[in-house]
Amino acid sequence: MSPDRTAALIQQAERYGAHNYHPLPVVLSRGEGCFVWDVEGRRYFDMLSAYSAVNQGHCHPRIVGALTEQAARLALTSRAFHNDRMGGMLQKIAELTGFEKVLPMNTGAEAVETAIKAMRKWGYEVKGIPQDQAEIVVAEGNFHGRTTTIVGFSSDPGTYQGFGPKTPGFRSVPYGDAAALREALGPHTCGVLLEPIQGEAGVKIPPDDYLPAVRAACEEQKVLLCLDEIQTGLGRTGKLFAWEHVGARPDLIILGKALSGGLYPVSCVAANDEVLGVFTPGTHGSTYGGNPLAAAVACAALDVLIDEDLSARAAALGEVFVSELRRRLDTPQLLEVRGRGLMVAAEFRRPCAHELALELMKVGVLAKDTHDTTLRFAPPLVIREEQLREALDLIVPVLDRA
Repeated sequence: MSPDRTAALIQQAERYGAHNYHPLPVVLSRGEGCFVWDVEGRRYFDMLSAYSAVNQGHCHPRIVGALTEQAARLALTSRAFHNDRMGGMLQKIAELTGFEKVLPMNTGAEAVETAIKAMRKWGYEVKGIPQDQAEIVVAEGNFHGRTTTIVGFSSDPGTYQGFGPKTPGFRSVPYGDAAALREALGPHTCGVLLEPIQGEAGVKIPPDDYLPAVRAACEEQKVLLCLDEIQTGLGRTGKLFAWEHVGARPDLIILGKALSGGLYPVSCVAANDEVLGVFTPGTHGSTYGGNPLAAAVACAALDVLIDEDLSARAAALGEVFVSELRRRLDTPQLLEVRGRGLMVAAEFRRPCAHELALELMKVGVLAKDTHDTTLRFAPPLVIREEQLREALDLIVPVLDRA
């Protein structure tokens, strides 16, 4: 391959594709573990993991094996019929989350929409909220997906502008402010929807007492607490679920991304029967949700997470990553390094993050900027310490040029 081939492939994508993304100018063709290779054969450390979808590493052989074996046997039946793989996946997720019921979907946004519908229906049927008056409290800086309903309660103009009118029924409060959230709860509040750590906002970690205080307020007001763990869940933060760091167990949990190890779209909502029991035949569905191929892939992906103890690896290596960045970075432009597990961010005083991402690409590290001033780092959890330190030796000199 040659640089001309790279340019031609980028030009092809730009010509025929809608311009709703601004990717770095690299064309990837292969991945293994914590590495990806471009069409010219150059190797990169993947420090994004497809926004935490590839926690188990690229092309993990156990998950690939499960996918290929199942794809050759039965891929899709729709939910008009049972299949022999879905039940095992549902049981595995239920046992890992500790909830009684699981509702499978495909993408993260679909799972968030499912949770919104569940909380509203619960509000009407269980809490007794007057019809069409249910409210859900969300946090400023949130990112829960791209549907018209979800972008309507975003606080990011680039996310919601041009897509109105906004869907009613949502109240937004400052993230990390438990008092403001408590004040927003009322008799018509059916749910609170939060990320335990705000990923797209730049790895914003709330105070340790925030989620427990929210949990207590929800119990007092008979409100459901729903945690979106699409990015933070399944080992990324050093625990299987991020809420475990502070003991604030939700009423609903939303999972996706790493639920399939990056090989197939799989998502779900898990909750107890009182919540998901509000759905009856015909009230919600998905042709692909819970399909046998998805179920086989998800079971293998979860087995890899548990068998290889990737949560513990994320916890240990996350401490190395954060402490080494804090110790070694020596630029006055650095505002803060923050992280939990292998979910790490470096924030700068000036809008240089995209420029730094381009410079990192040149030295063999792929990371992504967010909100102009912040670079996120989220390598696959299978990365070894010596690989992480090798990556740090590439990252630190670049960031010091900020």
